[in-house]
Amino acid sequence: MAAVAALAVVAGCSGGSTAGTAQPAPPPPAESPSQPSIARPLDPSRFLSDPCTLVSPQALSELGFTEPGKPKTEGSASVLGGPGCEWLIGREGIGLSVAVQTPNRDRGTGGLAGVRAALERGQLRFSEPGPDIDGYPSVYAGLVDGRDSGRCTLWVGIADDLTFTATSVNRNRQQSCDAAGKLAAAVVGTLKQS
Repeated sequence: MAAVAALAVVAGCSGGSTAGTAQPAPPPPAESPSQPSIARPLDPSRFLSDPCTLVSPQALSELGFTEPGKPKTEGSASVLGGPGCEWLIGREGIGLSVAVQTPNRDRGTGGLAGVRAALERGQLRFSEPGPDIDGYPSVYAGLVDGRDSGRCTLWVGIADDLTFTATSVNRNRQQSCDAAGKLAAAVVGTLKQS
């Protein structure tokens, strides 16, 4: 799930200031049809120490995963891409992961506006509108569009300044994007209940 961390790196490397010179905070993103404001923000803070609990065992089972997830709360992956979790069925080459993009929010580059800004700066190669995830907007985005090879990543806006990613890796392109959408819906469902 290197693409997730890669965006965090590029998003965090933009801009800069001279030491000792105060810089004004960036203005909030303007609302546009492609960047709607999130009317009912979701708060994932209670899941950040154990991000594997963002997806219920029932939802994982429906996606074919029965083994516990591997939390990503330490090391470079969590520092760059945010707290996350991954589930693997190694012998089949199938995997799922989620990551809450708190580092982007903390740098002022969060939310779907941050994804769009990274695309405009050339830090991402593609971004396309994704499906509505139980009332929350999403985009397919990344450094490369891996959907044809079975790697599908959805960025879901859960606050104006915060997204989470749902990534699925599968040899079958359609199954991969379907699984990413179901994974994203499971996370939104968990957050709505908390």
